[in-house]
Amino acid sequence: MNVPYFIARRYLLSKRKKNFINVISIISMVAVAILSAAIIIVLSIFNGLGDLLHAINNSFDPEIKIEASVGKSFEVSDALLKKVKDVQGVKIVTEVIEDYAYARYNDATQVVMLKGVSDNFMQQDRIPPESIIEGDLVLKKNGKPRALVGYGVRSTLSIAVDQDFYALQLYSVKSVKSGSFDPSKMYTQKNIQPAGVFSIIQTFDENYVIVPLDFAQELFSYGNKRTSLEIKADPGADLRTVEDALQQALGKNFNVLNGEEQHEDLYRVLKLEKLFASVAAILLLVIGSINIYFSLMMLAIDKKRDITILAAMGADSGLLRRIFITEGLLIAAIGTGAGLFFGGFILLLQQQFGFVSMGMNSSVVDGYPVKMLFSDFLYVFSIMAVVTLAISSRPAALASRFASVQNL
Repeated sequence: MNVPYFIARRYLLSKRKKNFINVISIISMVAVAILSAAIIIVLSIFNGLGDLLHAINNSFDPEIKIEASVGKSFEVSDALLKKVKDVQGVKIVTEVIEDYAYARYNDATQVVMLKGVSDNFMQQDRIPPESIIEGDLVLKKNGKPRALVGYGVRSTLSIAVDQDFYALQLYSVKSVKSGSFDPSKMYTQKNIQPAGVFSIIQTFDENYVIVPLDFAQELFSYGNKRTSLEIKADPGADLRTVEDALQQALGKNFNVLNGEEQHEDLYRVLKLEKLFASVAAILLLVIGSINIYFSLMMLAIDKKRDITILAAMGADSGLLRRIFITEGLLIAAIGTGAGLFFGGFILLLQQQFGFVSMGMNSSVVDGYPVKMLFSDFLYVFSIMAVVTLAISSRPAALASRFASVQNL
């Protein structure tokens, strides 16, 4: 028989006598349960937000992106393209020129992110046909360049795709020498007809205009320079292996980025927020465990007579300490277990029904995204166990000192 557990359970769950100490123990369990449920919900929300960000970005971003390690652009040659294409696992290499441009349609204006892509961009399937809400999914028609505009850009500029009365005018500011007063030399301007309107994610819809590579090349006067190369890997290829092989082939002059690395700052902020939430969880659990400390201290005083009887029957100070530490662990385990159960139940309801909304009409999903991880449940339970062991040591030491008193 596990004597410390048997006695601790009797102290905690005794039905014959309910006193103030039992009430405090119940309050302690309820407090721990509420805090545990709140913490697992918060951690699961961060997990859900992380998955949502990955899904949002992966819907438009390339699987692998190659950028210059220094500067905004780099020279692209046949030799460089061959080096990239020869890497095992690389299926499609799309040349990209991406920069800000000033857009004008009729009397409306907006600064947009203009993305010029080579002809094989469509083979990457990054703009699915169902995302085209108006017009056609083409970048050239009858041999002439056409533009794909985001839904937000279309709304801001009031673009009519089905009409050819107005062209989309795009302007790029040129680097000019000081002393030049000719306005025509300060910018480059080209016209293009919109072919279709896409709606993928709000961030992209409100900013992006996609055009053929040669159109962007002339507008920005880039020549053989590109801002990036976007890679689509072979189906079934390990992206990490392909990424490492590309980095090794290209050397330190290029950065080879996977999906998460393309938004490194964003994901770093999310990870830091979850870290701070985890630290706050520890502090909250410490605060919640104060009730356990006081209930154990009062229990040690209340059970002074029982302690001296156990000592007279041969119980040593180590056994008495284990009884009260086990008592604290029982309170923490029941409270934490109940909190994690109800927290998980609430999260399941949120996953199924999304009853807590994001509160924005333009949000990507209606309900807050959540994702439960076993590691988070284990983290909360482990932290509570460690905290309880720490705070139970003082009441356990007090109880062991009472063992020296032999009078009843």
